[in-house]
Amino acid sequence: ARAAGAARVVLAVPVAPLDWEERFGGAADQLIALSTPEGFWAVGQWYDDFAPATDDDVITCLLRSGTPTTVRGGAGSALAPGVTDIDEAVSIDAAGAVICGHLTVPNEATGVVVFVHGSGSSRQSPRNQFVADVMREAGLGTLLFDLLTPDEERQRANVFDIELLEHRLVDVITWLRHELHRLRGTEPVSLGLLGSSTGAAAALAVAARPGTDVSAVVSRGGRPDLAGDALGRVTVPTLLIVGGHDQAVLELNRTAQTQLRGLSELAVVPGASHLFSEPGTLSRAAELARDWFLGHLPAR
Repeated sequence: ARAAGAARVVLAVPVAPLDWEERFGGAADQLIALSTPEGFWAVGQWYDDFAPATDDDVITCLLRSGTPTTVRGGAGSALAPGVTDIDEAVSIDAAGAVICGHLTVPNEATGVVVFVHGSGSSRQSPRNQFVADVMREAGLGTLLFDLLTPDEERQRANVFDIELLEHRLVDVITWLRHELHRLRGTEPVSLGLLGSSTGAAAALAVAARPGTDVSAVVSRGGRPDLAGDALGRVTVPTLLIVGGHDQAVLELNRTAQTQLRGLSELAVVPGASHLFSEPGTLSRAAELARDWFLGHLPAR
């Protein structure tokens, strides 16, 4: 905020540890916490409902505050003529549900990476946000969204319903191509799919479909085996990234790779578990994914 020119910075939080002011020091001109309870281990322990706030929630709060607010993007929004740098919250009608996401396409991007989340993940996951930042720093666009609604995700069976996830992803890709055409005209943009967990199976199933025009697929800690017979119809370049300590999933990926028809590689990140939570392992996985897309998404 200071680097952007703010004359005064106020950091206000609902709950914080007792010594938080000492920890932050001069990071802000004013520090406000509604509660500083003892025995503070995590923010979430002090909430009955710790679900993340949506973009719409934040916008509503800003409007209620009475502060003049300009909101760029959103469902149904259009950029000014000649503006091709896209950064907007989106809503997508996909296979019987309205799902939320965020589309970011740098001005010079010739490719967009579509994040296909699996179980226990979302567009707001710190892991996915980190990997998306790596993609954007390399000049690639990103679309992060949730294949399942919050109510659907509570039913564990939906997470493994690859057919449902596949149909949702097809509708998302159709929407994305229409949106990119609306915002950027006939300027060509190639698509890559980055799937994790069960989302990797959905990504491969969609890549196997004729006419979806997917240029490359990356699976990060994914379950490509769940794509079943579709694996034998995948001809696009595919990279399977697995943690070296994730032995069960590693074996499933090795077997799945033998069924792929096109160019494929299996990259093992040493010392990484399923979630790549060990220091440096997520960075390595993100770099591998970035380089794969840069090498296989057609340039302008």
